[in-house]
This record gives sequence, structure tokens and C-alpha cells, in this order.
Amino acid sequence: MGLVLSFQPSVKRDQLESLHTLSFIERRENVVFLGPPGVGKTHLAVSFAVAAAEGGRRVYYATLADLITSLEDAQQAGRLSHRLRTLVFPSLMILDDIGYLPMSRTGAILLFQLMSRRYEHASTVLISNTGFEEWDEVLGDEVRAGALIDRLLHHCHIVNIRGNSYRMREHRALATRLATAPVKPASPRDRRPNRQEGKPQTRLAAPPSVQFPSAKVCNPDRR
Repeated sequence: MGLVLSFQPSVKRDQLESLHTLSFIERRENVVFLGPPGVGKTHLAVSFAVAAAEGGRRVYYATLADLITSLEDAQQAGRLSHRLRTLVFPSLMILDDIGYLPMSRTGAILLFQLMSRRYEHASTVLISNTGFEEWDEVLGDEVRAGALIDRLLHHCHIVNIRGNSYRMREHRALATRLATAPVKPASPRDRRPNRQEGKPQTRLAAPPSVQFPSAKVCNPDRR
């Protein structure tokens, strides 16, 4: 957590330190991390998961795509009710990569069913690179997105991180150094001598043209 706090000045230290006490899990509240890729959203969410697991709590982590796939597989196998009951049980669920890929209508309905069951029963941390105003495109339906957001935000802490990607920091630093580095003129010693300097230029004579005898065309039809 300290790494993100030192790299992202937009993060509120007091808010994160309060969340890291995991009191939001006791109150069955949710957390939503919003921000562009690489700013530390998943890093912070995983730190909550590690602390919760070390405290003896059951934790579940998955990307949204993997979660939907597991729910669809359970539905096809006739085990959806059992799968939903299983996913309600963890004290902390972390759903990552929300907003990268649109989901099908069936997937959106299954997600809504799961979130409705966990509502006020267990805490869920969601990680998204898109704002709430774009979730209707992710879920494929404005009404369904509104209903899901309403349940999430009822008891929710929103952590909005705005900054540069931590993974790209070395590339930006290198680009900055290259752009600001002065151009060093080449010294005479660095110049490679031209092998042709000081030598008379010898012009090669063109080879004589070769005359070929005209070829006779044979007509296969003529005997």
C-alpha cells in the first residue's frame, strides 16, 4: 500500500488507512476502485484480501470475465443455485477488470443475481477502469446497470485514483532523458576513415556489347 501512496499523490492516505483496518468488512460495506490502468487499483485491493485472509476470513478473487464464465458453466450444468450460495459465503469478494470487455445479456443477469444476494450480507471490492456512467455499456442495459450501481453504492467507499501508470514509469523516464539529453558532436577520432579518400578514382569501362544471332521461330504447324 505504501508504494501506491508514494507514487500516486491523488490517493487519500486517511481513506486507505481506514479501509485497511477492514472495518468495512465487519459492516458489510463495499469498495469500488476507479481509475485508468496501472495506477495501483488491483495492488490495493489485493492488500485488503491478504490482510483479510491473514485474519482468518474467507476471500474470493476473480476477474469479471472469469466469474461470469463460472456462473454460465454452473447454469448450463444445472448448479447455478449452489454456485450462487457458494459465492455469497466469502466475507470479501474482489472482482477485477470491470470495463475491459462487454458482457452478454446472460452474464449481466447472472452478475446482478450474485450482487443482489451479497447485498448487505458480505463485502465486495470492484475494480474498474471506467466510470459509473459507462457501466450501462459494459452491462449492455441501462436499467440493469442502474439497479446494480444502486445496490453497490448504498453502503460503499469509492476510491478514485487519477495518475500515471506505475508500470510505464521507467519508459517515461527513459523517454524524458532521451528528449532532454544534449546531442554530442562527433570527435575526429570517432570518424571512420574513408577508404577511398586520397586514392584516385578508377572508372570501370563498360563491357562490350555482345551480338546474338537472330533466332528462327519454328512453327509447329508447318512441316
